[in-house]
Amino acid sequence: MKVLCFGSLNIDYVYEVEHFARKGETISSSNLRVSSGGKGLNQSIALSRAGVPVCHAGIIGMDGIFLKEILEEAGVDTKYLAVSDQIRTGNAIIQNDRYGDNCIILYGGANQTITREYIDQILDNFSENDWLLLQNEINELPYIVESAHKKGMHIVLNPSPMDDKIFDINLNHIHCFILNEMEAQNLVNYKENDMEVLKKVQETFPHAEIVLTLGEKGAVYQGKKGCISQEKYAATVVDTTAAGDTFTGYYLSGILKGLDVKQAMQTAAKAAAIAVSRKGAAVSIPEMEEVTGKRNE
Repeated sequence: MKVLCFGSLNIDYVYEVEHFARKGETISSSNLRVSSGGKGLNQSIALSRAGVPVCHAGIIGMDGIFLKEILEEAGVDTKYLAVSDQIRTGNAIIQNDRYGDNCIILYGGANQTITREYIDQILDNFSENDWLLLQNEINELPYIVESAHKKGMHIVLNPSPMDDKIFDINLNHIHCFILNEMEAQNLVNYKENDMEVLKKVQETFPHAEIVLTLGEKGAVYQGKKGCISQEKYAATVVDTTAAGDTFTGYYLSGILKGLDVKQAMQTAAKAAAIAVSRKGAAVSIPEMEEVTGKRNE
């Protein structure tokens, strides 16, 4: 069994602000950090740090070579990563407020230059029962999903950022959705309370397992194993940028290692709590030893 994360790689520009800029407002930032990011990169690193061998496929520009190095330092296999000299790496402009919350503007850059030829070359190396993890920050997702489905791969989708392009995908091919409450509401066009929305997602995609992350309220699983809730772990929130990506990577790693859903969710929630207590995206994702508390044993 092999695991492929086919996803984005970004250079993050993080501005620390008192509050998010409002319409027509110019504000000053107290600090600027430039670091690695992209949901694909973050989730690959989370999987690797959780102890699952993972390959990453995606495209960067020449300005993003350091992202390849960061993936490799985290133990991610980058042999399928492509480098373009025609376009710059994807960017994220992130406002991080005093409460640790964030809002993000994405520039796709090289993430939006995926070709079907490249996809075919990558997927030729994978087969039935291998796993594919996707987000919504690269182009050609419908083709990737269709191609992976024909091979019999297990497909996990984190539909973030949520936009209308998601509906170009044959979502009946998705085995597991990992998404937050807003993404779930938009996925089924249903604006009710969390549990009602979860029920609606399950009714719409009865073949799939659903993991709904709820921030302060923890997370809920709905699927073949029934309905399973997970409370959040207490943490001093500094930066929530990589919380969802950390949860996704650690949850999937637990399932791939044979943990039951409850155990996988507990581990993912612990990892996410550690991530939000630190500044940054990829750099905030903990090692498994930190999550289990065995680093110094």
